[in-house]
Amino acid sequence: MTTNQLLSTLQANIHALIETVETEFMSLPDTALNTKESPGRWSILECIEHLNRYSRYYNPALAKAIARAKTQDQSRNEPARSTWLGRKFIAMVHPSNAKKQKTFKSMNPAQSVLDRSVITEWTLHQEQRLELLREARSINLNQSHVPIEFFKWLRLNVGDTFQLLVAHEQRHMLQALRAKARVVPVLAPALKV
Repeated sequence: MTTNQLLSTLQANIHALIETVETEFMSLPDTALNTKESPGRWSILECIEHLNRYSRYYNPALAKAIARAKTQDQSRNEPARSTWLGRKFIAMVHPSNAKKQKTFKSMNPAQSVLDRSVITEWTLHQEQRLELLREARSINLNQSHVPIEFFKWLRLNVGDTFQLLVAHEQRHMLQALRAKARVVPVLAPALKV
């Protein structure tokens, strides 16, 4: 896959995530957004807040890596190369990986008091990420690196970092949709949804 193809695919995936949030969650009442099926599961807002916590770190880190990188005048048809470490992390958070992953305490939104502003913040992060993807079209994604949030001495190239973030977003968006499917029918009589 070329760099241009990768960036276009990631951009389309982010637009699809935004559309999912707008069509599936925006019309839900706050009660549905905050209800958990059971104490060990996350509510819709907790899923989205978890993503916000990662975006608060990775969006500025990506912006820094892109700003540090040298711009290129050449065609963006060079291959986008994933590293072994990048592929490993992407596979770990990919929606197709059914294995449960433990989250770091700082990234766990359970027991947080959340409101609709979580969705507003998430949308802002996605708009920032789309802008970062546009900026990334002028650099070599394979040469600039971003420190991993929980092991800063490990670094992923910019292309792998974008792929990791989008896969992670997709994974937790599916989790939020499952939460909606379990909770809304139970609350429907009280909510008149």
